Amino acid sequence: MAGTLDTPLPASQLARATTLSLLILTLHLLTSYSTTVALSIGVNYGTVADDLPPPAQVAAFLRDRTYIDRVKLFDCNPDMIHAFAGTGISLMITAPNGDIPSLASLPGARSWISANVAPFYPATNISLIAVGNEILATADRNLIAHLVPAMRSLSSALAEAGFPQIRVSTPHSLGILSTSEPPSSGRFRRGYDRVIFSPMLDFHRRSKTPFVVNPYPYFGYNSQTLNYALFKPNPGIFDPVTKINYTNMFDAQMDAVFSAMSRLGYGDVGIAIGETGWPSAGDPGQVGVDVEDAASYNGNLIQHVSSGKGTPLMPNRTFETYVFSLFNENLKPGPTAERNFGLFRPDFSPVYDVGILRGSIQGGGPLPAPAAKWCVAIGGAGETALQGNIDYACSTAGVDCRPIQAGGPCFEPNTLEAHANYAMNAYYQLAGRHDFNCDFGRTGLITSADPSYGECKYAA
Repeated sequence: MAGTLDTPLPASQLARATTLSLLILTLHLLTSYSTTVALSIGVNYGTVADDLPPPAQVAAFLRDRTYIDRVKLFDCNPDMIHAFAGTGISLMITAPNGDIPSLASLPGARSWISANVAPFYPATNISLIAVGNEILATADRNLIAHLVPAMRSLSSALAEAGFPQIRVSTPHSLGILSTSEPPSSGRFRRGYDRVIFSPMLDFHRRSKTPFVVNPYPYFGYNSQTLNYALFKPNPGIFDPVTKINYTNMFDAQMDAVFSAMSRLGYGDVGIAIGETGWPSAGDPGQVGVDVEDAASYNGNLIQHVSSGKGTPLMPNRTFETYVFSLFNENLKPGPTAERNFGLFRPDFSPVYDVGILRGSIQGGGPLPAPAAKWCVAIGGAGETALQGNIDYACSTAGVDCRPIQAGGPCFEPNTLEAHANYAMNAYYQLAGRHDFNCDFGRTGLITSADPSYGECKYAA
């Protein structure tokens, strides 16, 4: 037979075979390369805490030390939006629930865009505006009635302002579904399906924007389905209608949403994941809540949504995804787990490694901290303390505070926190970079993430 070891190939066939082998090898290398470095994931940046680092420092850390390339904010805080200017990180900002009725009119939407988008875009890459958060779950009839009109008005106002590329959507909990098991039975709640979701999905189809959902296997598991929720080996759950055996709850939840959309004729509309995550600590005796299980869920999730594999009913899809959350938030009410969804602690040390730190090797430990250190104000420091820190640092011989004066490269943003960060660091660097030089009455924080931004350069 041609091609065996004892029968050499003719030259022409050998050349073709060699070319084909090289092509296969090249494709393999390209595939390996893309799966190694093309990691793309977003995070929810919550701020219900009193120990978080300043936004500029957070933005710099994400840009320089992680593969996180998109961030979702739960509000439209101008300091936070400004902090991401020049980072290239795409930002989802949120119009608060209370703004929705006024946004339903075009003049109201124009005013909101003028105040919350125009001053920052395109320096800050605002990619999507979320109109409220889980509005259907509020059961507020006024907000629900104005939701789709507000989405339409904001989209029109963005186009008028010259920002048609900024998308508009609204995140939903899975409480929008009346049934979800098996996935093929998924349908929207009666009364909302035709009145709310049909026009909303029509808006998404026309504007080519995603329907945003917040699937949380964490809130649907029990001790018997833990492995199913964590993407770990399990026998699966069979859908008798589609004959599909689901081996993870995330796919089942997503396909239930898809089934509900398809019932209304909108299965072609894209879906994005606004929130999903798993806590790393819980109350005593809580099964399935520890560092190992959080790492299993989020690590497997990131690989899954980035793979392009999609789900059984939505094959070959890559879902824009935002993990909840960036930091542990120590002031969140409720069970212990609510305060422990973070990928990172407030000092930027990882709670566990899911491969999103630049320089992580084959899922190993994170990069060692760089030698450079900076001193900034701790999150939640009061205005009196911040002003006192500025006065003390800037009155010290050798500390140059001209950059935070009007016209200086660090004057904007013109806030006490931003100016205090610069002044405190200038003092810290001059005084010798000892930990006690960044105490400032316990309002200082030493960080390894460079808080510099734009033309504003912090000494190191």
